[in-house]
Amino acid sequence: MSPLLGIDLGGTRIKYVVISNDGDLLLKKTHDFDSVKSLEWSRCIGSLTKDVINQFNLNDLRIGLSAPGLVAKDQRSIRHMPGRLQGLEGLDWTEILKSHHPVKVINDAQAALMGEVQRGVAKGMINVIMITLGTGVGGAAMVDGNLLKGHLGRAGHLGHVSLKIDGPPDICRTPGSLEWAIGNYSVKERSQGRFESTHDLVNACLQGDTFATNIWHQSVQYLATGITSLINVLDPEAIIIGGGIAESGEALFHPLQTALDDMEWIVQDHRVRIIKATLGEYAGAY
Repeated sequence: MSPLLGIDLGGTRIKYVVISNDGDLLLKKTHDFDSVKSLEWSRCIGSLTKDVINQFNLNDLRIGLSAPGLVAKDQRSIRHMPGRLQGLEGLDWTEILKSHHPVKVINDAQAALMGEVQRGVAKGMINVIMITLGTGVGGAAMVDGNLLKGHLGRAGHLGHVSLKIDGPPDICRTPGSLEWAIGNYSVKERSQGRFESTHDLVNACLQGDTFATNIWHQSVQYLATGITSLINVLDPEAIIIGGGIAESGEALFHPLQTALDDMEWIVQDHRVRIIKATLGEYAGAY
């Protein structure tokens, strides 16, 4: 059988891995694209697929692709993706890539969780939540060994839980969502225009900026509140935190654990483990 190509489509870059039939990593790369150019990401994916076929001298290649949005019932396309990656909805990747095998499509956060369960920090777990903190806030949940999908595929969109009823609506119309509270896209608004990115906000916090510290700790408090609610609903053994904001390290995890110490429903001394993702930006591709 041919190797496997796993592709993860993000907002500005594509991550991909090639895995042998024995599970060995043969190739791991990223490909940046211009998000302003229409369908540039589609052309990049077509090009990198051809490069992999040529590099490994293949006649055949099995492909899986993860992307944001709700996946179609036949798992060949993204059926709904509001606000980002215009043109993604309805693209049949089996046809686009001219693949001999069906190209299976999966939501990006669900793919990241499955990557961590199969090859990362969640290996062996059957009740686990993943939250990805980046431009927005992605999420996925595994319950009793099954990936939670729901009726329309909306299940696991944890970034769109509402934490502030009078907060601004996010791209899914949710008022004051977790995505709004800590996602990178809203940091300029939340910091009254002082910071362009969460990275800048956290750095200012670490340098003792009182204003930045208050904004950041409020964001982390929102995150802890959302996590507490998810613990009570889904009862996971662990929650994995991934995405670019997770690279803040102890600047994120220390205040988050402190906040959870005051909120979490502790049953017979059992605490839900908060763990940093180990596969990084390649989790979805794996």
